[in-house]
Amino acid sequence: MRKALLICFLSCTVTLFAQEKMVTKTGKITFEASVPSFEEVKAKNDGATFILNSKTGEVASLALMKSFRFKIALMEEHFNENYVESDKFPKATFKGKIENFDVTALTAVAKEYSIKGKLELHGKSKDVTQTAKIRKTDGGIEIISNFSVNASDFDIKIPNVVKNKVSNKIDVRSEFTVK
Repeated sequence: MRKALLICFLSCTVTLFAQEKMVTKTGKITFEASVPSFEEVKAKNDGATFILNSKTGEVASLALMKSFRFKIALMEEHFNENYVESDKFPKATFKGKIENFDVTALTAVAKEYSIKGKLELHGKSKDVTQTAKIRKTDGGIEIISNFSVNASDFDIKIPNVVKNKVSNKIDVRSEFTVK
C-alpha cells in the first residue's frame, strides 16, 4: 500500500512539474545584417528549440548554426565557414528570464514583456535585454521578440573585402509558440 501511494505521489509530482515546462522545437529565428544598396544578408532557422518555465518565467533557447538558411548558397557557406565557424561553435544559446511574468495574466491580446539573459554565440557570452510580445493562443503561448547585437561583441570578424556590404549590427527576430 505504501509503495502504491509513493508511486502515485511521484507520478503526480512529475506530471505537475512537466506541465511547468513548455517547449517547441520548431521555433523561428531570423537575422539580418544587410546594408542598403547591397545584397540582402538575411537568414532563417525554422528548427530552434525554446523552453519556457511557465511558473518562474525562465526561458532557454538553442539554435544550431548550420540550420540557418540563406537565399544564396555561397552566403550560407561563408557564414558557416568564415564568420560563425559552425564546426567549432555549432550552436547559439540564450538563457534568461521574463520579467514580471504571470502565465495566468496572459490573454489573446499580446502584452509587452522584457526578457533579460545571456546570449552565447561564437564562444562568447553577452548580457542581452529584449522586448517580447507574449500572448495566449489556441496552440499554447506565443512569444515574439526583436533585438539587435553587434557581430564584433562575439568576435565575429567581417573581412575588409565585404565590410561595406555586411553590417556589424545584426537585427534578430524570434518567434516561438510553446505547448
